[in-house]
Amino acid sequence: MKKIDKYEVCGLLGKGGMGIVYKVRMPVVGKMVALKLLSPHPNLVALLGEEELRRLFVTEAVTMARLRHPNIVAIWDFHESEDLTYFVMEYFCNNLGVIMGETYHVEEPCRIVRVDKAIHYTRQILEGLSRLHQAGIIHRDIKPYNILVTDQDTIKITDFGLSQLRGETFQGPRNLMVGSPYYAAPEQEEDPNQVDVRADIYPVGTMLYRMLTGALPINSFRRLSECNPDLDADWDGFLLKAIAKDRESRFASAKEMLKALYEIEIAWEAKKEKVCQMPTTGLSKKTDRAVPRRILRSESIKVRPRRAREVFGTDARWRPAQYVTNDFQVNENGTVADKATGLIWQQAGSDHPMTWYEARDDVQQLNQKRFAGRANWRLPTISELMSLLTDVPRVGDLCIEPVFDQNERWLWSSDRRSFVAAWYVSVDMGYVSWQDFSCYYYVRAVCSET
Repeated sequence: MKKIDKYEVCGLLGKGGMGIVYKVRMPVVGKMVALKLLSPHPNLVALLGEEELRRLFVTEAVTMARLRHPNIVAIWDFHESEDLTYFVMEYFCNNLGVIMGETYHVEEPCRIVRVDKAIHYTRQILEGLSRLHQAGIIHRDIKPYNILVTDQDTIKITDFGLSQLRGETFQGPRNLMVGSPYYAAPEQEEDPNQVDVRADIYPVGTMLYRMLTGALPINSFRRLSECNPDLDADWDGFLLKAIAKDRESRFASAKEMLKALYEIEIAWEAKKEKVCQMPTTGLSKKTDRAVPRRILRSESIKVRPRRAREVFGTDARWRPAQYVTNDFQVNENGTVADKATGLIWQQAGSDHPMTWYEARDDVQQLNQKRFAGRANWRLPTISELMSLLTDVPRVGDLCIEPVFDQNERWLWSSDRRSFVAAWYVSVDMGYVSWQDFSCYYYVRAVCSET
């Protein structure tokens, strides 16, 4: 068993120029946390020197620790000795990069996020940045993978390794890149010392554009109203101001952008209400004609990522290649029957997210209690869970009363990825992915009609 000081190492989360981030288990209590170990890349040591890198690392820990805000990750421990320097922070399995499906080939298209959810995430990012900027801190590396997403679907900004404190200047070579390609503001690429809070506004606008369109606003800006008919010219003006190449044309602060976002959100909610008051003609709805029953795999399997898309039947973005046309019947005993698949589902599912092992125990308890008069409940397979997924909704689809509890955004499956990880689905985003057993997702048990 590998350990770093008193912490048991459970996996590698990522590597950067400054250090390595591990998922570790706290002693005694067993809680999972993230540990960032100072382990700079040799090229960076040659450029900046070990002393400067250590100073930057300690500054990152101190910066994060002194900030107390629901949208900023919290620091819980710090250790510095001659041969070992690290700090420990909150750990969450999800981040915005995973949810969007962004890969190392950043320029490739990613998943589109529905408008309500994109607003939800952007609002919280701006709230967190407003707190940072108030403290005189410019993050300088805002990007999807530095936006953690909690079990309650709230966000926390992390990775302050490139942050600039008020009055601080960058000591490295002028040609050393500070920030991430496609997300770093133009002025930051030219001179990282001569930036202000508007350098953090630019990547927020870029992320929002990417969430709404699935693409980066590289070179040319395709208007949102052209990509999504639900969005109008006000959205175009908002995004153009956020990602303006000239920082003088951008929002002056996170607070100012937050206010403009609020106005956009009010108009969006008014549009939804207006659409939902219209006659139902034209709105998305289930077909009334009979649909052949789909026989779905009910036996659990173990499948590695390289074969998973073929086995599960997903597209390049891990969404169903074909969607099931459901025929739901809501029952009074807290279940939903789908005549299209012959499956019966829990309507509400678990009250709280839980680990994969806890999920299995939760289903066993349903059988012991004979929930809805049945004792054949089980964790669903990915094949079964995918039958519940739908494409990205249009504004009219949001008028349809949901069948299932909307708080259960991520659902565990019984299918394993390895001996320490299992597959799950994101219901609200409509994709398949995997995480280790210690992550916290919801349970929606299933059983067959017969």
